[in-house]
Amino acid sequence: MITAKLFLLLGLMLFGTGKLQAEEESKDLLDFSSIKDIIKKDGLEGELKKKQDEKRKYLDDKKLKDMKRFNVPNQDVFWSFFSELWLVKNATILKWDIHKPDFELEKSFTAFLESQGHYEKKIKILLLDSAEIVHAALPTNSDEYIFILSLPFIRTLDLSKVEISLLLFEDFIRVKKGYFKNYILDKDLESFLGSNFSGKQFDKKMIDTHLKKYNQVLFEKGFSFQEQFETTKEIDLLLKSDLKIWNTYLTLLEKIDTLTKNNSLYKKYSQIYPSPELQLNWLKPKNTIL
Repeated sequence: MITAKLFLLLGLMLFGTGKLQAEEESKDLLDFSSIKDIIKKDGLEGELKKKQDEKRKYLDDKKLKDMKRFNVPNQDVFWSFFSELWLVKNATILKWDIHKPDFELEKSFTAFLESQGHYEKKIKILLLDSAEIVHAALPTNSDEYIFILSLPFIRTLDLSKVEISLLLFEDFIRVKKGYFKNYILDKDLESFLGSNFSGKQFDKKMIDTHLKKYNQVLFEKGFSFQEQFETTKEIDLLLKSDLKIWNTYLTLLEKIDTLTKNNSLYKKYSQIYPSPELQLNWLKPKNTIL
């Protein structure tokens, strides 16, 4: 009996211990489920997803921002930047960064343009302490204009503000017609503009090649006979309504004609722009024999 009772007691004890362990394990499972429920209830799971999404968006935006650093400007904003780059590279030759008095040329030229019906133009005139380039308008963005003008040239001719405005007006007409820009722009540059060179080597050769084209236009080649003829005839048409201004333009061309024929410093003038003598022939009315 004692042995049987002891066996029974041991069985109860073992049964009871197993039940207790099962209850503890069940309790652990219940506790874990409760924690998950609490996390969901408190919105922590949604907050974690939100943080992950924010991090992903931040990384995507950062990657996009980094890529944008390698964007090549498109045509809308390229030309002013490119012309200013050319000016910086040629500062030693052109000497546009000299200290000089304010002649208020931008103010007088803006007033002249407005008298011709051209309003709200951003004008920048750089005076050069050099005779390498007499006058020119560089390719720029829409409604922006950069003019370069030789200080020795206008002083030698003792030009008035009106005469200077007429000289710059020639360049204004040329640049509006796109002669300069058309010479610089080709298929290679056109495909380069607006592109992105992230992960690739920047094509510096492309930039240097087209900067040299500026030199060809301004120092060597100039504008064609046809381009100059079209420019002169358009100015003739625009100024004819004011004979005083038109005659001032003729006087200006006569001054330049005399200078270029007698001063060797300006012998290249007719190489860049067809001779003022030709312009005068195009403008002056032909004598009619009755």
